Amino acid sequence: MVQKYQSPVRVYKHPFELVMAAYERRFPTCHLIPMFVASDVVEEETNEDGSNTRVERRCALDVDAPRLLKRIAGVEYVYFIQNNTLNRKERTLHIESHNETFSNRVIIHETCCYSVHPENDAWTCFEQTASLDIKSFFGFESTVEKIAMKQYASSIKKGKEIIEFYLKELQDDGISHVPRWTPSSLPLPLPRPTSLFSSSPILPKLTVTPPVSIPLPINAKDSTAQEANRDSSTLPADILTEILTGTPEDKLDADYIKRYLGDLTPLQESCLIRLRKWLQETHKGKIPKDEHILRFLRARDFNMDKAREILCQSLTWRKQHQVDYLLETWSSPQVLQDYYTGGWHHHDRDGRPLYVLRLGQMDTKGLVRALGEESLLRHVLSINEEGLRRCEENTKVFGRPISCWTCLVDLEGLNMRHLWRPGVKALLRIIEVVEANYPETLGRLLILRAPRVFPVLWTLVSPFIDENTRKKFLIFAGNDYQGPGGLVDYIDKEIIPDFLAGECMCEIPEGGLVPKSMYRTTEELENEDVRLWTETIYHSASIFKGAPHELLIEIIDASSVITWDFDMCKGDVVFNIYHSKRAPQPPRKDPPAAHGITSPVGNNVQLIDKSWTLGQDYSMVESPLTCKEGESVQGSHITRWPGFYILQWKFHNMPACLATNLPRVEDVLATLQVSSHKCKVMYYTEVLGSEDFRMACCDVQSLGSMTSLESSHSGFSQLSAATTSSSQSQSSSMISR
Repeated sequence: MVQKYQSPVRVYKHPFELVMAAYERRFPTCHLIPMFVASDVVEEETNEDGSNTRVERRCALDVDAPRLLKRIAGVEYVYFIQNNTLNRKERTLHIESHNETFSNRVIIHETCCYSVHPENDAWTCFEQTASLDIKSFFGFESTVEKIAMKQYASSIKKGKEIIEFYLKELQDDGISHVPRWTPSSLPLPLPRPTSLFSSSPILPKLTVTPPVSIPLPINAKDSTAQEANRDSSTLPADILTEILTGTPEDKLDADYIKRYLGDLTPLQESCLIRLRKWLQETHKGKIPKDEHILRFLRARDFNMDKAREILCQSLTWRKQHQVDYLLETWSSPQVLQDYYTGGWHHHDRDGRPLYVLRLGQMDTKGLVRALGEESLLRHVLSINEEGLRRCEENTKVFGRPISCWTCLVDLEGLNMRHLWRPGVKALLRIIEVVEANYPETLGRLLILRAPRVFPVLWTLVSPFIDENTRKKFLIFAGNDYQGPGGLVDYIDKEIIPDFLAGECMCEIPEGGLVPKSMYRTTEELENEDVRLWTETIYHSASIFKGAPHELLIEIIDASSVITWDFDMCKGDVVFNIYHSKRAPQPPRKDPPAAHGITSPVGNNVQLIDKSWTLGQDYSMVESPLTCKEGESVQGSHITRWPGFYILQWKFHNMPACLATNLPRVEDVLATLQVSSHKCKVMYYTEVLGSEDFRMACCDVQSLGSMTSLESSHSGFSQLSAATTSSSQSQSSSMISR
């Protein structure tokens, strides 16, 4: 399996030329990197005016590997070939490197680039990518992976101090400025790059990833590497702009990850960056904060595919139900304020927000009968949203990352009435929704005074709780929570609630039975649940092979703006926009069967009659846009004519192999799977007058965005979004993704 690595963007507050001068001092050898044995220039050429220089080097590494492995491999050193291109005029250095040793068994490829910061030409940026593919290695593949990862982690750790050492050396020599290249100036010596992995540890400024540094393969599975500290000066690209526009200096100088995210191994950091980059490409304007992305990565042990899947589902769920605005829009009914026995109460010894729930005193049956499932669910979601907010506040207060909270559950009073079937059903649904959308937010669950009936309840709910979450449960029976080893180990004595024999008054409702006069009929509860569940500006539709979903929009005034925002929940579709002077016939209630699907669901609407001819009865006004599963698409179209516009989501057929008329194997298999013939889209559209478009454009693009989870470090993407927004009003039409 090919292992890939993408570095964060590194920003150094020094001009490009000075960084190059400091970096050059590391070669041909560097005493700070004992394993970097030597580097020889194989070929060098410079153009006539000296603005461009290309250098090919051969670099040798003395890899820290067992002597036995070296003997088996038959090598003492590992060699890399590195091609560097320095453009002094454009102020860039591009580096490509690959391993020469064992190239038929191990394929290592690295690329890096030093460039001028886009917002400050007195600063320098560095980016790099690397890939590793171990074909075979004498049966020692896993060992080689661990060795490579160890070397890589070591170079990451030392990178910053190395570049700082040479910058200080330049300063001690009285060199604080290196002039920029001009046509009349002599070319500067080309910096000798370092490698991402081993030979030349990543420079704090610009770590050129020469083949040299990747002694041997790297792999994400190495436990040793997972314990290695990351270079805290590394920052994701999308953080940089906001830092430049007012983010506190400490986020840039050091310790953004340690300060706000906690310890991450280099590969965990790489996973975060790659997932964030994917989200930027597919969910423009709706990027959650790094802390939130990390929760989903941690919940799936940093498996990118699994984390991406559940994160996309959660983002769609948040948008559909407007969860980002829940704290501002949700007002708890009075019955909850009086009888829901839970509330926030200071924090635990680790600084985590503490939520106290007196479940044994709660009349679950009464609350369900008075409110219904949906109101209870909304209340619990508001608690979780408040918990996220409190975690952010405590992170600022305590100066360290706090991403989860502690929950204290008092079960005194729990009995068989709490096992009322509808109540348990509501509890299970709440657990299911919270597990899917708030992973890794529970740091610890303290269950106190568990009665004999508790095992029965635990047997019912535990299968619905993630295994990693269950490991955070601490259960105390009777008065076992008192004294050493109990509650005082997790909560300061002075804030233990009074009802647990503590000294702190806890302002949580005492509960009691909900008066039956507040009960509502089954019909009333069902209507309330339906209202809350469907209370959204978004609509859902299914798209079948042969049965697209179409939406009709009538435009009275030309130069109006049709805007849309939709998410691909399942499958791939092609999005089209058509115009017709005449109105289509009313939607058909029973669409024809399509490829084995006899009855598409009722939310599938088809408007374009099969007798219509494209170019005669209707015309295409935008180029088709292919949208992949998991993508979020926002865009707009400035209408040129009045009439009827049709937005169409059509099933995307996989193209057949170009080399033959025969279908590909995967295409044949896809046609045999009925489930692959159905796509699902969630969409929202709005028509704006041309005079309102410029002001509303930004709001349209951020419609449904992650306001409570939106990253405060997405500067680059936000700038590009703003640029796109301003340019929209200048063009006649646009589709953006």
